[in-house]
Amino acid sequence: MVRVPKLTRAEVAQAVRNPLLYIAERWTPSPRTVRRAALASVVLAVVIIVAGGAVRLTGSGLGCPTWPKCSDESLTATSEMGLHGAIEFGNRMLTYVLCAVVGWVIIAARSAKPWRRSLTRLGWAQFWVVMGNAVLGGVVVLVGLNPYTVAAHFLLATALLTIALLTWQRVGEGDTAPRPLVGKAVSQLTWLLVAAAGLLIAVGTVVTGAGRHAGDSSDVHRIPIDWKMIAQLHADLAWVVVALTVALWFVLKAVDAPVGPLHRTRDLFLILMAQGVIGYVQYFTDTPEILVGLHMFGSCLVWTGVVRVLLSQRERPEAVAPVPGPSAAQPEPAAAG
Repeated sequence: MVRVPKLTRAEVAQAVRNPLLYIAERWTPSPRTVRRAALASVVLAVVIIVAGGAVRLTGSGLGCPTWPKCSDESLTATSEMGLHGAIEFGNRMLTYVLCAVVGWVIIAARSAKPWRRSLTRLGWAQFWVVMGNAVLGGVVVLVGLNPYTVAAHFLLATALLTIALLTWQRVGEGDTAPRPLVGKAVSQLTWLLVAAAGLLIAVGTVVTGAGRHAGDSSDVHRIPIDWKMIAQLHADLAWVVVALTVALWFVLKAVDAPVGPLHRTRDLFLILMAQGVIGYVQYFTDTPEILVGLHMFGSCLVWTGVVRVLLSQRERPEAVAPVPGPSAAQPEPAAAG
């Protein structure tokens, strides 16, 4: 048995007043632990997006017809709600798992030595995005799965994935000013790729809001726009992203860029090809649920690839403490006789 240390009244007061500081003074995680926490938040951010897609594709969006309780009489799903209620309530419970992982990121970042305020702030940014999206998820239910709120719910989850990826990247870097690894023209082309990919994902939410799989078997409002037209626009934007990716890869090769940006750009191209195949197959097979779910997972991989391409084009080396030289006032050592 491990003996539990006795806490003084002052220590209890300190723990209540500032629990993060209390933990940081008594625990120092290894860099590997901090990096694992950051990676876990990336994985959970993807899982929560895919799980939300599963709720919609199984028609379980109103399995719990109200919020924050599952029904007017029960906080949790009941047997009368059937499978749809269990799926929707399970998705809500997954938010608590995500909160726990984000809390782990915050605690690990705050307890690391030396303390890096930038990492702690990124952890808190994840927390507030999770809280905001949880509230927005409740609004989605209360307004009967309005497609515009569903789209905002997805985009905010993508924002969480972006911050989680940045946190994971920053764990392995220093806090010095970023140093570019490519020229200004290459950086501008990359930002154009990021903008095009962001627009691609945004238009994808409109395709979802105008098409099938409204999220419930009831008469759910859809975006009043021609689905085939917006799907064609989505496909055209996908080809723009592919073209920009290929152009970026050739430019990086031409300027003899470091292998990091080259490999990240190659990985993004392969992801785009796989995502394109899934997208076209689901379009011509009347959007079966399994392929739509894979396409949603693919959108997470595409955005992850884009963010990693952007982050690979700069570095933040760890600051090295200068070695103090001899003091000017220090007398020279006497020569040996």
